[in-house]
Amino acid sequence: MKTTLQGLVVLMMGIALTIAMGCATKKVSYSGFLTDYPVFKPGPEGGADFVYMKEGVDFASYDKVMMDQVVFYFKEDADYKGIHPEELQELASAFHEAVFDALQDAYPLVGKPGPGVLRIRTAITDVASSKPALNTISTFLPIGLAISTAKKAATGVHSGVGQASMEAEFLDSQTNERLGAAIDTKAGEKYKVVKGMDKWGHAKDAFNFWAKRLRIWLDEVHGRQ
Repeated sequence: MKTTLQGLVVLMMGIALTIAMGCATKKVSYSGFLTDYPVFKPGPEGGADFVYMKEGVDFASYDKVMMDQVVFYFKEDADYKGIHPEELQELASAFHEAVFDALQDAYPLVGKPGPGVLRIRTAITDVASSKPALNTISTFLPIGLAISTAKKAATGVHSGVGQASMEAEFLDSQTNERLGAAIDTKAGEKYKVVKGMDKWGHAKDAFNFWAKRLRIWLDEVHGRQ
């Protein structure tokens, strides 16, 4: 029985490696959140997948941030599409809290347009909840892990973990001129234990990641790094 199990694991790992070798490069996809889409370029290593920045913009002149209410688009083929109003409010609060925590000490969040205020519109797209039980089982059982690895190679997402994508637009708060935009996707990490195995835990982790990346970018354009 042990030999059979080991053989099956080896077979599944072989399938995973074969799929990985033929895995396609990540492609940009649009949710329809933006009125029109500029020409995106691949983002920097460790940053957003795709970015657009209007030439000649002095982002260092913006030292305050005005955040529009975040909008959510749920993944069309997600197994779990329903969400209670309380859960949606929880997700929205988690997103805004992540941004506040990341920026407030250097780039105050304000509630109205004005000089030096960068307006940010954000949509969280392709939101998919994690399946805590499946995530746990496939992590600790060898056969499940092999299957999960094969799915990761084919789709970029492990089985049972949540994910979310983000579309953001940066505007001058007074003129509403588009200054930049970004698109990014972040899937949950397979081995990371999410707080209380919350089914939206991976999405919340993505919020924190994006908020920290926003702070890093603002620090860069302001010469603080």
